[in-house]
Amino acid sequence: MRNFALLTDLYELTMGQGYFDKGIHEREAAFDLFFRPNELISYSVAAGMEEAAQYLESLRFDKEDIAYLSSLGLFSEGFLKYLENFKFTGTVKAVREGEIVFPNEPILTVRAPLFEAQIIETALLNFINHETLIATKASKIVREAKGDPVMEFGLRRAQGADAGVFGARAALIGGCASTSNVYAGKQFSLPVSGTMAHSWVMNFPSEREAFEAYAATFPDDCVLLVDTYDTLLSGVPNAIEVFRTLKAKGHTPKGIRIDSGDLAYLSKEARKLLDKAGFEEVQICASGDLDEYTIRSLKEQGAKINSWGVGTKLITSASLPSLGGVYKLAAVFENGEEIPKLKLSNTEVKTTNPAYKEVYRIYDRETGYALFDYLARAGERVDEGSTLTLPEGRKKYQGFCMKRLLLPVFEGGRRVMPRYTVEEGRRYCKEELSRFREEYKRLDMPHIYKVNLSPALSALKKDLIERIEEENGSV
Repeated sequence: MRNFALLTDLYELTMGQGYFDKGIHEREAAFDLFFRPNELISYSVAAGMEEAAQYLESLRFDKEDIAYLSSLGLFSEGFLKYLENFKFTGTVKAVREGEIVFPNEPILTVRAPLFEAQIIETALLNFINHETLIATKASKIVREAKGDPVMEFGLRRAQGADAGVFGARAALIGGCASTSNVYAGKQFSLPVSGTMAHSWVMNFPSEREAFEAYAATFPDDCVLLVDTYDTLLSGVPNAIEVFRTLKAKGHTPKGIRIDSGDLAYLSKEARKLLDKAGFEEVQICASGDLDEYTIRSLKEQGAKINSWGVGTKLITSASLPSLGGVYKLAAVFENGEEIPKLKLSNTEVKTTNPAYKEVYRIYDRETGYALFDYLARAGERVDEGSTLTLPEGRKKYQGFCMKRLLLPVFEGGRRVMPRYTVEEGRRYCKEELSRFREEYKRLDMPHIYKVNLSPALSALKKDLIERIEEENGSV
């Protein structure tokens, strides 16, 4: 892991200097990382926790970092000396990668000395905002593919190398079957896939010769790009002739790829030509500016497509380029006593939930489907033998199943979270999605999944709001 100590906004360090000057830099504090509601978010797939954990494990200020900070002329010698011995010593809880998460619920919490908890804000948000965004986009694309494999093809359109590499990782957690990104494949043990570009075809005297050359090199993994000139008049017929030669030599042709044009029409006509020639087993892959809406439309039109290569709109999450994740103070602790904190805003959605918390997912015992998520203060009794009362007091739940969403990542500065593979995250995501009704997952006008506060947490929030308004004369 690279040294990311300075992967932060300057105000994290200037606040740190201020905390240090006031002697409160080691006061314990708790922060929540969560994302705010957005009309395009029906659910999200959590990712980036592994990158965050590696960052915390390696977090140090080296001599070059200290020298640079000194050159800014903002920081005292005492504070810079403090940074020389800095390491993360706190507690972190987070959801598993691949977990299904919703707005306004903590997906990661930090409890640590104040400066430690503050300085990591920007990096944690960077890792988790980005990877959660891409994993979510991938999940929605994969759902609309309805069992067909989806290949992540976005590296060349990603907003930087790290976005491409970690975006590929997140895309596979969200459900993609493979990536074209070889670096990510090596780094994270991901399946890689890819065939040829139009330039391959154009580098030969004819399309037929280009196909023959590729088939000679990869006789058992031959997927031919058929839309360089004319998909139906030359591309597919030339592919069929090359496939006949391969078959005569004992090889099994694998597929064709269509990258442009009317994909519904072209795939149906290509399927007819392939089947008529006796190549029913040959697969048709489509690529070219696809997303979940395009794939859904092509499915509805009866397109004969077996797999999908999705690039730009996946790796950039084109329809929603920012998750909107934030990191907010929830409590401080003095002499072991919790003092809940709340940010009040005229914009209701920006008013935070106070206190050090736990998050529970409540399931219907008979169907196994998720009913709602439940935020409670740490230490509140919430178990399958209890009765849950929603804040309004009008509805009570008994006989439910539940799970705790926030799991230990760091305890006392030591990593305790297992190192899950990407494939484990992918399987977990798929399993958890199956526990939500279709109404919550559909693209158009989905049901809003509820995140409820316990009565105790709701009462605390109400009390803090009233107290803050009274103290500030805004009642």
